[in-house]
Amino acid sequence: MAEHILYSFRRCPYAMRARLALAASGTRYELREVRLSRKPTALLSASPKGTVPVLQTADGTVIDESLAIMRWALATHDPENWRTRDDPALIAINDGMFKHHLDRYKYPDRHASDPDSHRESGLRFLRDLEARIAIAGQLCGSARGLADAAIMPFVRQFAGVDPDWFEALPLPCLKAWLADHLASDLFGTIMYRSAPWSQGDGPCIVQGSEHI
Repeated sequence: MAEHILYSFRRCPYAMRARLALAASGTRYELREVRLSRKPTALLSASPKGTVPVLQTADGTVIDESLAIMRWALATHDPENWRTRDDPALIAINDGMFKHHLDRYKYPDRHASDPDSHRESGLRFLRDLEARIAIAGQLCGSARGLADAAIMPFVRQFAGVDPDWFEALPLPCLKAWLADHLASDLFGTIMYRSAPWSQGDGPCIVQGSEHI
């Protein structure tokens, strides 16, 4: 059996970035895909707040914040030196201001919001990312790192709300950066499709690009 268990939801950007760091570190774990409309008892027992991702380590420790999972995985093994390309302040803006506007752009009915206004507010953050990526190709230099993996899934979600509008934006560096990450073997690995997990199911073991 796998040493660690990850409760995840394939399309959740928080879960994506946790899986990216786990894959980059080569961590072997059991993937438990969660159906959000019917969360398994095992997930709620591990983390009563019921959000994903949740990592239950081999020693029983529960880590239920995506950034904490990323940093735990990379502290264990970091072959690409992702931790040297981190930017906590930029990630905080992404998780705070940008995510606020992303939600209200993507789900205006849920938030009773003006999507166009929130789209324009989110665009300001994208312009900041464009300027940073234009310097060396990634957010913290010429190689991908923790900051890129932490932020990219949210930019992906923003771009997917209205792909034609996004494609027309004069943000060539950002669009190339996003396309390269989405086309990478690493991203393909973490977007592995798994049926929703139920108590009693056999394990789906994930390590790097291998799925058993």
